Amino acid sequence: MSNAKSTQKSAPCHYPATDILEREDGFHILMDLPGVGREDLSVELDDTSVTVHGKSSYHPDGGRSFASKEFGCHSYERRFTISEVVDREGIRAELSDGVLDLFLPKAEKIKPRRIEIKTA
Repeated sequence: MSNAKSTQKSAPCHYPATDILEREDGFHILMDLPGVGREDLSVELDDTSVTVHGKSSYHPDGGRSFASKEFGCHSYERRFTISEVVDREGIRAELSDGVLDLFLPKAEKIKPRRIEIKTA
């Protein structure tokens, strides 16, 4: 075992920009994950929350001299608390053009329904 410190830098962790839309059928959590590919993305579900982890994989050429550098490898993480309102078996995730659409459907008993009005 070595006591030397590792020279490998870990990617800074960011909270990705997120919008949450509530619709009649459920919730859409839209997350901006630039540079994150499907293979570097995970969505984990536990008893009380859903957690999104991602890592971008942009590596600029090492031989360049940058006047300013804001691109690079980044880690992303967001955790959302969920309740019995969500149908846990129906959760879906889709990644398209750097945006993750995480769909959390409402449980049947929670979905609003229209009551038929009968005439006498």
